[in-house]
Amino acid sequence: MPLRNDLYATYSIVAHDAHNGQFGVAVQTHQVAVGRRIMLALPGYGALITQSLSNLKFVPVAEPMLRLEMPPADILRALIASDSDEHRRQVALVNRQGAAAHTGSGCIREAGHYIGDGYSVQANMMTCATVIGAMRTAYESTAGDLAARLVAALQAAQAEDGDIRGVQSAALKVVSDDRITHPLETIYDLRVDEHPQPVEELRRLTLIRRAQLVDEEGHAALERGDLTLSLALFEEARRLTPGQEELAFWQGFALADRGYVDAGAHILWQGIAPDNRAGHWLELIARLAECRLNTREGSPEALLAAVNRLRS
Repeated sequence: MPLRNDLYATYSIVAHDAHNGQFGVAVQTHQVAVGRRIMLALPGYGALITQSLSNLKFVPVAEPMLRLEMPPADILRALIASDSDEHRRQVALVNRQGAAAHTGSGCIREAGHYIGDGYSVQANMMTCATVIGAMRTAYESTAGDLAARLVAALQAAQAEDGDIRGVQSAALKVVSDDRITHPLETIYDLRVDEHPQPVEELRRLTLIRRAQLVDEEGHAALERGDLTLSLALFEEARRLTPGQEELAFWQGFALADRGYVDAGAHILWQGIAPDNRAGHWLELIARLAECRLNTREGSPEALLAAVNRLRS
């Protein structure tokens, strides 16, 4: 069959973190938009990637088998049996029962995989044979949530010089292992489609998304009336991604709407003051008041007055 240079994927990891209750998959290659079709992360059931000379049919074929909770080895055997070019493929999958992977004998060296406890790392077209071991070590030794550990595995692969051709794009998906979750819902769904350092850019985006998740927890705590916890979570979100003025803006607005005007003004102004569009952010407070997105009468006006006092 003709080689399709848009279907290669180079090094990847699929994993189930039973402690955090998540499934995930992450990948990098020297092609544009690696994450568009070759990976599956199905809330409650598992994750899969097809690479080397990818067989895109593996994704829709594997999905119902994952939903039936078939053993990973059985799903893998079925996929391989359906494919006359299995010797050109790499495929890996994980569900609650474990992981399975296949590296065909015709994959471009250096190629291989390693199946660990609830995860699999795989690579082809590597500059050297040390990539798999480095990914394994990084995943097993990195602290943090599943997304952080997946990105660490990609960073370790690249530190070993990764793909013999270089770098270009990367992608990551993480979903809940709660089967009630909607199939299209993701915790992390990030793509770097063209970048001189895609793994590092993916790491940066992962931190931003992590900050969003922490920020959401902070807003939920504020809704429950737990101000102490809310302020701590808000601060952690801002620490994770300094310079993300939007986080500080909405935190300040929410605090003011709950009656904590001075605290809200302080956080909001600290966040937007370095931005050359600070005046635009202040104008937005007035526009939000016009739309009555606040629940407490007069809170935007009080917030704006408090911020102006800080400015003077």
